[in-house]
Amino acid sequence: MGAVPFLGVADAARWIARRGPAPLLAALGDRLERDLARWPSFELRPRLASHTKEGVVELMPTRDADRFAFKYVNGHPGNPALGLQTVAAFGVLADVRTGYPLLVAEMTLLTALRTAATSALAARLLARADASSMALVGTGAQAEFQALALRDALGVERVRAWDVDPAALAKFGAHARALGLDVVLASDVEDAVRSADVVTTCTADKRRAVVLPDELVVAGVHLNAIGGDCPGKTELDARTVARARVFVEHEPQTRVEGEIQQLEPDFPVTELWQVVTGRAPARTSDADVTLWDSVGFAVEDLTVLRLAYDEVVGTDLVVPLDLVAEPGDPKDLFGLVAGAAGVRPSRPVAAAAGR
Repeated sequence: MGAVPFLGVADAARWIARRGPAPLLAALGDRLERDLARWPSFELRPRLASHTKEGVVELMPTRDADRFAFKYVNGHPGNPALGLQTVAAFGVLADVRTGYPLLVAEMTLLTALRTAATSALAARLLARADASSMALVGTGAQAEFQALALRDALGVERVRAWDVDPAALAKFGAHARALGLDVVLASDVEDAVRSADVVTTCTADKRRAVVLPDELVVAGVHLNAIGGDCPGKTELDARTVARARVFVEHEPQTRVEGEIQQLEPDFPVTELWQVVTGRAPARTSDADVTLWDSVGFAVEDLTVLRLAYDEVVGTDLVVPLDLVAEPGDPKDLFGLVAGAAGVRPSRPVAAAAGR
Protein backbone atom coordinates (compact mmCIF):
# COMPACT_ATOMS: atom_id res chain seq x y z
CA MET A 1 0.00 0.00 0.00
CA GLY A 2 1.01 3.67 -0.33
CA ALA A 3 2.47 4.83 2.95
CA VAL A 4 2.45 8.62 3.46
CA PRO A 5 4.53 10.28 6.21
CA PHE A 6 2.31 11.47 9.06
CA LEU A 7 3.31 14.15 11.58
CA GLY A 8 1.06 13.81 14.62
CA VAL A 9 0.52 16.19 17.51
CA ALA A 10 3.04 14.62 19.89
CA ASP A 11 5.71 14.47 17.20
CA ALA A 12 4.99 18.03 16.04
CA ALA A 13 5.47 19.15 19.64
CA ARG A 14 8.74 17.20 19.77
CA TRP A 15 9.88 18.83 16.53
CA ILE A 16 9.21 22.31 17.92
CA ALA A 17 10.87 21.53 21.25
CA ARG A 18 13.86 19.82 19.63
CA ARG A 19 14.38 22.61 17.10
CA GLY A 20 13.65 25.33 19.65
CA PRO A 21 10.47 27.43 19.26
CA ALA A 22 12.31 30.71 18.66
CA PRO A 23 14.77 29.41 15.99
CA LEU A 24 11.93 27.57 14.27
CA LEU A 25 9.77 30.70 14.20
CA ALA A 26 12.69 32.67 12.74
CA ALA A 27 13.29 30.05 10.03
CA LEU A 28 9.59 30.03 9.19
CA GLY A 29 9.55 33.83 9.02
CA ASP A 30 12.37 33.75 6.46
CA ARG A 31 10.44 31.29 4.32
CA LEU A 32 7.27 33.33 4.57
CA GLU A 33 9.10 36.43 3.40
CA ARG A 34 10.49 34.53 0.41
CA ASP A 35 7.03 33.24 -0.45
CA LEU A 36 5.54 36.73 -0.16
CA ALA A 37 8.16 37.89 -2.64
CA ARG A 38 6.72 35.42 -5.20
CA TRP A 39 3.07 35.87 -4.21
CA PRO A 40 1.66 36.02 -7.78
CA SER A 41 3.06 32.52 -8.45
CA PHE A 42 0.51 30.98 -6.06
CA GLU A 43 -3.08 30.06 -6.80
CA LEU A 44 -4.91 32.62 -4.66
CA ARG A 45 -8.48 32.10 -3.56
CA PRO A 46 -10.55 32.75 -0.44
CA ARG A 47 -11.16 29.75 1.77
CA LEU A 48 -14.36 27.72 1.74
CA ALA A 49 -16.21 28.29 5.00
CA SER A 50 -19.23 26.62 6.60
CA HIS A 51 -20.70 28.77 9.39
CA THR A 52 -22.98 27.83 12.26
CA LYS A 53 -23.97 29.72 15.39
CA GLU A 54 -21.32 27.76 17.32
CA GLY A 55 -18.41 28.45 14.97
CA VAL A 56 -16.96 27.77 11.56
CA VAL A 57 -15.32 24.90 9.66
CA GLU A 58 -13.05 25.88 6.77
CA LEU A 59 -11.04 24.35 3.94
CA MET A 60 -8.00 26.38 2.81
CA PRO A 61 -6.36 25.26 -0.47
CA THR A 62 -3.53 26.72 -2.52
CA ARG A 63 -0.70 25.63 -4.81
CA ASP A 64 2.28 26.79 -6.80
CA ALA A 65 3.83 25.02 -9.78
CA ASP A 66 5.19 22.14 -7.68
CA ARG A 67 3.23 21.71 -4.48
CA PHE A 68 -0.43 21.73 -3.47
CA ALA A 69 -1.65 22.09 0.11
CA PHE A 70 -4.91 22.31 1.95
CA LYS A 71 -5.86 22.74 5.58
CA TYR A 72 -9.01 21.70 7.39
CA VAL A 73 -9.56 24.04 10.35
CA ASN A 74 -12.35 24.99 12.70
CA GLY A 75 -12.96 27.98 14.91
CA HIS A 76 -15.34 27.38 17.83
CA PRO A 77 -14.96 29.96 20.63
CA GLY A 78 -17.11 27.94 23.03
CA ASN A 79 -14.88 24.87 22.88
CA PRO A 80 -12.63 25.68 25.88
CA ALA A 81 -15.67 25.47 28.16
CA LEU A 82 -16.05 21.89 26.90
CA GLY A 83 -12.38 21.13 27.47
CA LEU A 84 -11.65 21.39 23.73
CA GLN A 85 -9.40 23.60 21.61
CA THR A 86 -10.92 26.66 19.95
CA VAL A 87 -8.95 25.76 16.83
CA ALA A 88 -8.17 22.22 15.63
CA ALA A 89 -6.60 21.58 12.26
CA PHE A 90 -4.85 19.13 9.98
CA GLY A 91 -3.35 19.53 6.54
CA VAL A 92 -1.90 17.80 3.50
CA LEU A 93 1.07 18.64 1.29
CA ALA A 94 0.92 17.05 -2.17
CA ASP A 95 2.89 16.77 -5.41
CA VAL A 96 1.21 18.83 -8.14
CA ARG A 97 2.60 16.56 -10.89
CA THR A 98 1.01 13.35 -9.59
CA GLY A 99 -1.51 14.57 -7.03
CA TYR A 100 -0.04 12.15 -4.51
CA PRO A 101 0.20 13.29 -0.88
CA LEU A 102 3.71 13.86 0.45
CA LEU A 103 2.86 14.64 4.07
CA VAL A 104 -0.20 14.56 6.31
CA ALA A 105 0.20 16.69 9.41
CA GLU A 106 -1.59 17.98 12.45
CA MET A 107 -1.95 21.72 12.00
CA THR A 108 -3.13 23.08 15.32
CA LEU A 109 0.47 23.61 16.44
CA LEU A 110 1.60 24.38 12.90
CA THR A 111 -1.10 27.04 12.55
CA ALA A 112 0.07 28.71 15.77
CA LEU A 113 3.61 28.73 14.35
CA ARG A 114 2.72 30.21 10.99
CA THR A 115 0.35 32.79 12.47
CA ALA A 116 3.02 33.99 14.90
CA ALA A 117 5.76 34.04 12.27
CA THR A 118 3.53 36.04 9.93
CA SER A 119 2.63 38.53 12.69
CA ALA A 120 6.31 39.02 13.46
CA LEU A 121 7.17 39.55 9.81
CA ALA A 122 4.37 42.10 9.44
CA ALA A 123 5.50 43.94 12.56
CA ARG A 124 9.10 44.03 11.35
CA LEU A 125 7.97 45.53 8.05
CA LEU A 126 5.32 47.93 9.38
CA ALA A 127 6.23 49.02 12.91
CA ARG A 128 8.38 52.07 13.59
CA ALA A 129 12.11 51.42 13.37
CA ASP A 130 12.49 52.43 17.03
CA ALA A 131 9.70 50.16 18.33
CA SER A 132 10.81 48.86 21.72
CA SER A 133 7.70 47.68 23.60
CA MET A 134 4.86 45.29 22.89
CA ALA A 135 1.51 44.30 24.35
CA LEU A 136 -0.77 41.29 23.98
CA VAL A 137 -4.52 41.55 24.35
CA GLY A 138 -5.68 37.94 24.65
CA THR A 139 -3.47 35.23 26.12
CA GLY A 140 -5.07 32.05 24.85
CA ALA A 141 -3.58 29.22 22.80
CA GLN A 142 -1.44 31.35 20.46
CA ALA A 143 -0.09 33.93 22.89
CA GLU A 144 3.30 32.38 23.70
CA PHE A 145 4.06 31.80 20.02
CA GLN A 146 3.18 35.42 19.25
CA ALA A 147 5.34 36.78 22.06
CA LEU A 148 8.38 34.71 21.08
CA ALA A 149 8.15 35.58 17.40
CA LEU A 150 7.70 39.30 18.08
CA ARG A 151 10.53 39.35 20.60
CA ASP A 152 13.03 38.05 18.08
CA ALA A 153 11.69 40.08 15.16
CA LEU A 154 11.77 43.38 17.04
CA GLY A 155 14.39 42.78 19.72
CA VAL A 156 11.83 43.50 22.43
CA GLU A 157 12.23 41.60 25.71
CA ARG A 158 9.31 43.02 27.73
CA VAL A 159 5.69 42.16 26.99
CA ARG A 160 2.65 43.54 28.78
CA ALA A 161 -0.31 41.18 28.58
CA TRP A 162 -3.97 41.14 29.53
CA ASP A 163 -6.88 38.73 29.22
CA VAL A 164 -10.40 38.66 30.62
CA ASP A 165 -9.66 35.11 31.82
CA PRO A 166 -7.31 35.25 34.86
CA ALA A 167 -6.31 31.59 34.41
CA ALA A 168 -5.25 32.19 30.80
CA LEU A 169 -3.29 35.26 31.88
CA ALA A 170 -1.50 33.33 34.65
CA LYS A 171 -0.76 30.47 32.23
CA PHE A 172 0.84 32.89 29.78
CA GLY A 173 2.88 34.53 32.51
CA ALA A 174 4.32 31.19 33.66
CA HIS A 175 5.23 30.03 30.15
CA ALA A 176 6.59 33.39 29.03
CA ARG A 177 8.86 33.75 32.07
CA ALA A 178 10.16 30.22 31.52
CA LEU A 179 11.01 31.28 27.96
CA GLY A 180 13.04 34.23 29.26
CA LEU A 181 10.57 37.00 28.55
CA ASP A 182 10.13 39.96 30.88
CA VAL A 183 6.38 39.82 31.51
CA VAL A 184 4.00 42.34 33.04
CA LEU A 185 0.53 40.93 33.71
CA ALA A 186 -1.68 43.97 33.35
CA SER A 187 -4.78 44.81 35.35
CA ASP A 188 -6.85 45.77 32.30
CA VAL A 189 -6.48 46.51 28.60
CA GLU A 190 -5.50 50.14 29.22
CA ASP A 191 -2.74 49.05 31.58
CA ALA A 192 -1.53 46.51 29.00
CA VAL A 193 -1.23 48.82 26.00
CA ARG A 194 0.13 51.85 27.84
CA SER A 195 3.21 53.08 25.92
CA ALA A 196 3.26 49.97 23.69
CA ASP A 197 4.71 50.44 20.22
CA VAL A 198 3.26 47.14 18.94
CA VAL A 199 -0.08 45.74 20.10
CA THR A 200 -1.35 42.29 19.14
CA THR A 201 -5.01 41.41 19.64
CA CYS A 202 -5.68 37.68 19.68
CA THR A 203 -9.16 36.91 20.98
CA ALA A 204 -11.70 34.29 19.97
CA ASP A 205 -15.29 35.49 20.48
CA LYS A 206 -17.41 35.14 17.34
CA ARG A 207 -18.98 38.58 17.52
CA ARG A 208 -18.40 42.22 16.70
CA ALA A 209 -16.20 42.96 19.69
CA VAL A 210 -14.03 45.95 20.60
CA VAL A 211 -11.21 44.54 22.72
CA LEU A 212 -9.02 47.60 22.14
CA PRO A 213 -10.95 50.88 22.45
CA ASP A 214 -10.14 53.51 19.85
CA GLU A 215 -9.05 56.08 22.45
CA LEU A 216 -6.19 53.75 23.51
CA VAL A 217 -4.73 53.58 20.00
CA VAL A 218 -2.13 56.34 19.82
CA ALA A 219 -0.24 57.80 16.89
CA GLY A 220 2.69 55.70 15.70
CA VAL A 221 1.50 52.37 17.08
CA HIS A 222 1.48 49.18 15.01
CA LEU A 223 -1.45 46.80 15.48
CA ASN A 224 -1.53 43.09 14.71
CA ALA A 225 -5.23 42.18 14.72
CA ILE A 226 -5.29 38.40 14.30
CA GLY A 227 -8.43 37.28 16.14
CA GLY A 228 -11.02 38.35 13.58
CA ASP A 229 -11.24 35.68 10.90
CA CYS A 230 -14.84 35.30 9.77
CA PRO A 231 -17.91 37.44 9.00
CA GLY A 232 -19.30 39.10 12.11
CA LYS A 233 -16.12 38.56 14.14
CA THR A 234 -13.93 41.61 14.79
CA GLU A 235 -11.70 43.01 17.55
CA LEU A 236 -11.23 46.71 16.78
CA ASP A 237 -13.37 49.83 16.76
CA ALA A 238 -14.28 50.76 13.19
CA ARG A 239 -12.86 54.23 13.88
CA THR A 240 -9.45 52.71 14.57
CA VAL A 241 -9.54 50.76 11.31
CA ALA A 242 -10.66 53.82 9.34
CA ARG A 243 -7.71 55.95 10.50
CA ALA A 244 -5.07 53.27 10.04
CA ARG A 245 -2.91 52.28 7.10
CA VAL A 246 -4.25 48.76 6.61
CA PHE A 247 -2.29 45.79 5.28
CA VAL A 248 -3.80 42.40 4.45
CA GLU A 249 -2.97 38.97 3.07
CA HIS A 250 -5.51 38.49 0.25
CA GLU A 251 -7.89 41.40 -0.15
CA PRO A 252 -10.98 39.48 -1.36
CA GLN A 253 -10.87 37.23 1.71
CA THR A 254 -10.12 40.01 4.20
CA ARG A 255 -12.98 42.16 2.88
CA VAL A 256 -15.35 39.44 4.12
CA GLU A 257 -13.55 38.23 7.24
CA GLY A 258 -11.19 40.91 8.55
CA GLU A 259 -11.50 44.14 10.48
CA ILE A 260 -12.19 45.97 7.21
CA GLN A 261 -15.55 44.17 6.91
CA GLN A 262 -16.75 47.06 9.11
CA LEU A 263 -15.89 49.66 6.45
CA GLU A 264 -16.96 50.53 2.93
CA PRO A 265 -15.89 48.00 0.27
CA ASP A 266 -13.66 50.57 -1.44
CA PHE A 267 -11.64 51.40 1.70
CA PRO A 268 -7.99 51.33 0.57
CA VAL A 269 -5.76 48.47 1.73
CA THR A 270 -2.37 47.10 0.72
CA GLU A 271 -1.48 43.42 0.39
CA LEU A 272 1.67 42.65 2.36
CA TRP A 273 3.49 41.06 -0.57
CA GLN A 274 3.50 44.48 -2.24
CA VAL A 275 5.54 45.87 0.67
CA VAL A 276 7.96 42.94 0.55
CA THR A 277 8.56 43.46 -3.18
CA GLY A 278 8.84 47.26 -2.92
CA ARG A 279 5.68 47.90 -4.94
CA ALA A 280 4.03 49.75 -2.06
CA PRO A 281 5.32 51.62 0.99
CA ALA A 282 4.85 50.48 4.56
CA ARG A 283 4.34 53.39 6.94
CA THR A 284 4.81 56.87 5.51
CA SER A 285 5.67 58.53 8.84
CA ASP A 286 6.34 57.70 12.47
CA ALA A 287 2.89 59.06 13.26
CA ASP A 288 1.05 56.50 11.13
CA VAL A 289 -1.12 53.90 12.81
CA THR A 290 -0.40 50.71 10.87
CA LEU A 291 -2.71 47.71 11.03
CA TRP A 292 -1.95 44.14 10.01
CA ASP A 293 -5.51 42.92 9.45
CA SER A 294 -4.70 39.21 9.37
CA VAL A 295 -7.30 36.49 8.88
CA GLY A 296 -4.89 33.69 7.97
CA PHE A 297 -4.31 32.58 4.40
CA ALA A 298 -3.59 29.26 2.71
CA VAL A 299 -0.16 30.25 1.39
CA GLU A 300 1.04 30.50 4.99
CA ASP A 301 -0.11 26.91 5.52
CA LEU A 302 1.72 25.75 2.41
CA THR A 303 4.86 27.46 3.70
CA VAL A 304 4.79 25.77 7.10
CA LEU A 305 3.91 22.39 5.59
CA ARG A 306 6.89 22.66 3.25
CA LEU A 307 9.17 23.51 6.14
CA ALA A 308 7.83 20.58 8.13
CA TYR A 309 8.29 18.25 5.15
CA ASP A 310 11.89 19.35 4.67
CA GLU A 311 12.75 18.92 8.35
CA VAL A 312 10.82 15.88 9.57
CA VAL A 313 10.40 13.42 6.69
CA GLY A 314 13.01 10.71 7.02
CA THR A 315 13.34 11.24 10.78
CA ASP A 316 11.84 9.55 13.83
CA LEU A 317 9.23 12.32 13.99
CA VAL A 318 6.95 10.81 11.33
CA VAL A 319 5.15 7.49 11.07
CA PRO A 320 3.81 5.84 7.90
CA LEU A 321 0.11 6.33 7.24
CA ASP A 322 -1.50 3.72 4.97
CA LEU A 323 -3.45 6.24 2.94
CA VAL A 324 -3.07 5.69 -0.81
CA ALA A 325 -4.34 2.54 -2.51
CA GLU A 326 -1.59 1.11 -4.73
CA PRO A 327 -2.54 -2.19 -6.34
CA GLY A 328 0.13 -3.95 -8.37
CA ASP A 329 -1.93 -3.17 -11.46
CA PRO A 330 -3.20 0.44 -11.27
CA LYS A 331 -6.35 -0.62 -13.15
CA ASP A 332 -7.13 -3.49 -10.76
CA LEU A 333 -8.37 -1.66 -7.67
CA PHE A 334 -10.81 -4.46 -6.80
CA GLY A 335 -7.85 -6.82 -6.60
CA LEU A 336 -7.07 -5.30 -3.21
CA VAL A 337 -10.50 -6.35 -1.97
CA ALA A 338 -10.24 -9.79 -3.52
CA GLY A 339 -6.81 -10.25 -2.03
CA ALA A 340 -7.99 -9.20 1.41
CA ALA A 341 -10.79 -11.77 1.23
CA GLY A 342 -8.41 -14.49 0.07
CA VAL A 343 -10.13 -14.65 -3.34
CA ARG A 344 -8.14 -14.84 -6.57
CA PRO A 345 -9.64 -14.62 -10.07
CA SER A 346 -9.81 -18.12 -11.64
CA ARG A 347 -8.85 -16.81 -15.06
CA PRO A 348 -7.45 -13.58 -16.50
CA VAL A 349 -9.96 -10.75 -16.57
CA ALA A 350 -9.35 -10.13 -20.27
CA ALA A 351 -10.15 -13.76 -21.14
CA ALA A 352 -13.35 -13.67 -19.09
CA ALA A 353 -14.46 -10.47 -20.75
CA GLY A 354 -13.96 -12.00 -24.20
CA ARG A 355 -16.49 -14.83 -23.68
